[in-house]
Amino acid sequence: MEQFSFIACMPDIPGALHRAAEIIKRHEGNINRIQYDRRIDTHTAFFEVTALPQAYEKIREELEKIGYLQTSFQPVAFVKFHVYLPNCPGALFDLLSHITSSKSNITFLDFDDRGRHPERLVVGLHIEDPYMIDALLNQLKSRYRLDILEYDTTGEKLDDTVFYLRLAQKLRSFIGSTEDDFLMRFLQDINHITQELSNLKKDPREVFEKILKVGDYLNRTSGNNFYADVQRVRIKDDIELFCFQPPCGGNIYLFDTSSERVMIDTGYGIYYQDIVNMLQYYGLGDLSRLKRIYITHADADHCGAAGFFPAPSYLNRETFLITRETSRAYGSSNQDCILEEVYTKIINLFSRFTPPSNTVIFPEVSLSDKTIEKRGVFPVIARFQIGNLKFEALAGMGGHMHGEVFYLCPEEGLLFPEDAVINFKSLSPDRTAYNVLADYLMTSVNVDSKLAREERKALMSLIFEIDEQLARKNKKCLICCGHGSMSLLDNGKLIEYKSSERYVAGQK
Repeated sequence: MEQFSFIACMPDIPGALHRAAEIIKRHEGNINRIQYDRRIDTHTAFFEVTALPQAYEKIREELEKIGYLQTSFQPVAFVKFHVYLPNCPGALFDLLSHITSSKSNITFLDFDDRGRHPERLVVGLHIEDPYMIDALLNQLKSRYRLDILEYDTTGEKLDDTVFYLRLAQKLRSFIGSTEDDFLMRFLQDINHITQELSNLKKDPREVFEKILKVGDYLNRTSGNNFYADVQRVRIKDDIELFCFQPPCGGNIYLFDTSSERVMIDTGYGIYYQDIVNMLQYYGLGDLSRLKRIYITHADADHCGAAGFFPAPSYLNRETFLITRETSRAYGSSNQDCILEEVYTKIINLFSRFTPPSNTVIFPEVSLSDKTIEKRGVFPVIARFQIGNLKFEALAGMGGHMHGEVFYLCPEEGLLFPEDAVINFKSLSPDRTAYNVLADYLMTSVNVDSKLAREERKALMSLIFEIDEQLARKNKKCLICCGHGSMSLLDNGKLIEYKSSERYVAGQK
């Protein structure tokens, strides 16, 4: 027995769902999941069934035979117009005959011979065959006076009776002209996250809106609309550190030394070309000088562009495995969570996730080994140098994500704690609005919220210790957060370190 999924498009009549269930039962299929919500779409139901492969094929054949199987989401046009009819018996009948012959669905009809325009009828149509639109309009124009009010082939004007069709057409604007089979599977995933969140008393339409906002934010802020807030810090005479905050997602850090350049985290894949253009603006565009990339964790906004860069990416084995899995919660106590799995698919697709392929895996160490060296409570799993800066790779607790690694240069007081420590007050309103989308869709961005709180507390203690050690040099630990500004710890609070400048795409 195997598990299969399909989308049913059924007539809005009593017994339609029962008829589909009867076909599944007759072929000894077991329904594992079904989701239908008339408030969203009166025709569409999502099924997951367990059956023998040959039985599932028979189920599909029978459903398709009676017109219940959704096999594609072809673009549907919408047209709205005024048509002026003669005041005689059969006038409306003749018009409807033309509309029916074009296989159009009427979505709106308004006529009253006692109104202000007794000869005018307002008509709204959905037309599945785009080649029929002009033919129908030309046919009507040859017989009637016609005023076109709206004409749309993008799906924006479709009404809510075909909600999933509208959703599919909007998704195409984010993911391109993908095959229908892929789009159908993606809609299944989106429906699943909606079902889970609906069970948590969240409005399904709001869920869809949040999902689309993720794609919209990423598309709207790439290319000509890309921007970043940039902080520059001279660490030593021959080493400068750049912090790039893209419009959405995690920070990108770059060390520029006399002998090489080293990156910590890469941002989203969708921003890759924008990042390269930005690096060129700052005189950092020669990618042959980028020798290494260090990854903090496997989220798409931190390693999703790594596969585009020629430099090798350094990461631990758990992070590498998560980039190959379907859920960001892999390896955590929450790894079976549907919300985590589906969100991972959504964000990876929307952001053009391209994980590192040229990888160097940190040596595996037993974290339970009592002899292993620690920095605070965090085991030191590797060491490396950037210029003459000596770094330690520290194994995180896995609160934000399993396999996370923090990078620390104790002598200079540079700490990269990824998303475990963020100066939220430094985030712009747009970045805050984007970040809360993930929190909404997963209910938490941390795979283990309790562990994340412990982890942050331990990191803050470590920062306090480093500050005490650096006090004699009149320095403080520079906290290179996963999001927001580089910051310092002052009386227990994060404060922004040094103001940033705004980079805008196309800047000369």
